[in-house]
Formats: sequence, C-alpha cells, structure tokens
Amino acid sequence: PPGAEPGPHHTMAYDVLVDASAPGARIEVNGADVGEAPVHIKIFGDPDGTFHDFGSYYYVVKALPVTTNQFTQTRLFRTGHLMTPEDHIPAKIYFDMNQPSPYPPNYVPAYPPPAYYGPDCYIRHQVWRDRYGYRHVRNIRVCN
Repeated sequence: PPGAEPGPHHTMAYDVLVDASAPGARIEVNGADVGEAPVHIKIFGDPDGTFHDFGSYYYVVKALPVTTNQFTQTRLFRTGHLMTPEDHIPAKIYFDMNQPSPYPPNYVPAYPPPAYYGPDCYIRHQVWRDRYGYRHVRNIRVCN
C-alpha cells in the first residue's frame, strides 16, 4: 500500500501494541528483550497482512511475570515456513499474566541443531602438566 514503510524481502512494517495485565512485564520477541509492557513493536510482514517467513516456523512473543504468582505467557504465530500455514498479524497482543499459558502446539525451534555427516572422527584434547608445572595440550584425532 502507498505510504507504508518498506521492509526487507518485499515486506512492510506493521505496528503492534503488546500489553499485559501486569504493567511492567518484560516483553521478548524471538528471544530478544524489547521492553516493558505496554510496548509497541514493529513487525515486518507480507503485504497481505500475514507474518513473513524469515527462516523460522514461528514468530514468538513472550511476556515474563513481574511477581511470583504470575505465569510466563507465550504467543506463537505461524510464519508459513516451508509451505506451512501462516497467521495474520494482530493489531494488539494482550497477555493475562494471572492465567496459566496454554501449551504451545507442536513448537519447533527457530533453527534446528546442525547435522554432521562426516566420518566418525573427532578431536580429543589430551592435557597434562610436566614436572615443572607447565600445562600442555595435545590434539589427537580419533576415528572409529
């Protein structure tokens, strides 16, 4: 749309208010601290109003409790990664800190652990001290 702030990968910026029942709750987006509730966050989404796939299955918004009798709240929004369904970007996200958070459905981490497809070899560090107290390290290649 005309006048919209352009973003990376042909996206546009959406301003979303994140609020919580407990003012001052810490808000995290994809693991990064963005401030205390209420806070406005900028989400770069597709022009049709859905979350853009920047390489992760979910866009994660989390609110951390202020006091002991509150619960951590998490909202997962699908990004359409690898042709999975995608969610629309809401105008406001509200967290009720006094209610237990529902269990997230089939949460997949943002990036899977790296896979190793090489030979069954590794480097073992042999560490010892000589009679003068100096520390020595030797790298030994071990193959099965």
